Amino acid sequence: MPSKTKNIDQNSPISAPVEQNCQTVRLRRRSSPEPPKHLSPTQLEDLFRVIYSKRDEAIFRIVYCKALRASEVGRLELSDWDEREKMLSVHRLKGSRSAAFAMHDKELRALRAWLKVRGRAPGPLFPSRNHRPISRIRIWELMRQYCKEAGIPMRLAHPHALKHSRGSHLLEETGKIHVVQDALGHKSIASTMIYAQVSNRDRTEAIALNRNKY
Repeated sequence: MPSKTKNIDQNSPISAPVEQNCQTVRLRRRSSPEPPKHLSPTQLEDLFRVIYSKRDEAIFRIVYCKALRASEVGRLELSDWDEREKMLSVHRLKGSRSAAFAMHDKELRALRAWLKVRGRAPGPLFPSRNHRPISRIRIWELMRQYCKEAGIPMRLAHPHALKHSRGSHLLEETGKIHVVQDALGHKSIASTMIYAQVSNRDRTEAIALNRNKY
C-alpha cells in the first residue's frame, strides 16, 4: 500500500500563516495541474506479458479496459456478465457513473478463459481462496508484484495507474473527450479535462522536439 501523503505545509516557516500557505498551494495547483501517472502502451504490454494466472489476467484487463478502482473489482458478480450480449455491468464508487459496457477482444478472451476455470456458480466474479470477493489490498499486492516482474517503475505500480492509462490512451486513440468521460464513469466533464490538458502538453512537446525534422 502507498504511504500516506506528507503534510504539504510541514516545511513552511513557523511564522507563515497556515491560511496563506494553503491559499498558495491551491493557486499553484490550478495553474499547473499534476498530470495523471499512467503506463505507456509498451509498459502495458510488458505488464500483461508477465501475468500467467487466468484469473489475474482477466482482473487486470478488466481493470484497464473498464477503468476500475481496486475496490470496485470485488463488487463484480457473475450475474453482471451477459454472455449473450458480451456486456459487463460495472458498479463504480465515489459518485462515478455505473453502466454496462461492451468487451474488448483481449479482455473478452481473458474473461472467458477465467470462467472456464471458475465455473458458473453464482457469486463474486473474482473470488479469493476463501470464496469471498477479492480484496482491494490483494489487487494492490498483485499490481506491485507484476510491475516488479515487468520492470515497471514502482511509482506506477498501483491499480489507479491503469485507470489513468485507460483515460490517456483512449483520448490519444479517439481524440474525443466525451468518449473518455463515458469510459471512466465521470459524471462531470471537468473531471475528464485533465487528460485533455496532458494530451495538449504532450502534443506541444512533440512539436518542439520535431520542428527541425520536417
